[in-house]
Amino acid sequence: METENVIGVDFGRREIAKTSHKQGWDGYNLQQKRDKYSRRRPSLPKKASQGTRSTRRRCRQILKRLSGREKRFQNWVNHNISSVIIEQAKQTRSLIAMENLTGIRESTNQQPRNKQEKRRSNNWAFHQLRLFVEYKAIKEGVEVVAIPAAYTSKTCHKCKHLGVRSNKNFKCSNPECGWKGDADFNGAQVIKLWGCTVNQPRGSW
Repeated sequence: METENVIGVDFGRREIAKTSHKQGWDGYNLQQKRDKYSRRRPSLPKKASQGTRSTRRRCRQILKRLSGREKRFQNWVNHNISSVIIEQAKQTRSLIAMENLTGIRESTNQQPRNKQEKRRSNNWAFHQLRLFVEYKAIKEGVEVVAIPAAYTSKTCHKCKHLGVRSNKNFKCSNPECGWKGDADFNGAQVIKLWGCTVNQPRGSW
């Protein structure tokens, strides 16, 4: 599908995905479910080691069931998000530009963080979401490009200067610009600009 339109998609943990159309998906409920399952898991192996053979079998069954529930819920969330993104691209005849976050876990795990934050980062299913978008895009004839993630969250989409990101907030450091707003929306806009360089190599109008 040839088009001059681009939808930028920024991935995150607080907000699972944010598009350059300002549509976002909050990750709070997903994180709450994961935390709930992670609190239940540690007690089961200890209980199994102290119990009978039937108790150990029962604990293994519960662990398997918890893991299945968590995976199914994650799949359901990512399928819904990817379906909406693809539908937006079809309606607006747009190319989809997404962050390429390959290697992000390795780099973030090198930073000093507590055990809970490491677990949350390692459970972040951004790669699955990207795969869902890609295979649905092939099915629907929508083009997808992967954009390097470096500096997409630190660059101002208005003036292209570096700014400061703090959690969900972004502020441009350029005194002549000074744009400030939602950090994920800004990131999605920067990713969209990258997508335009692929889609419109001579520059957009």
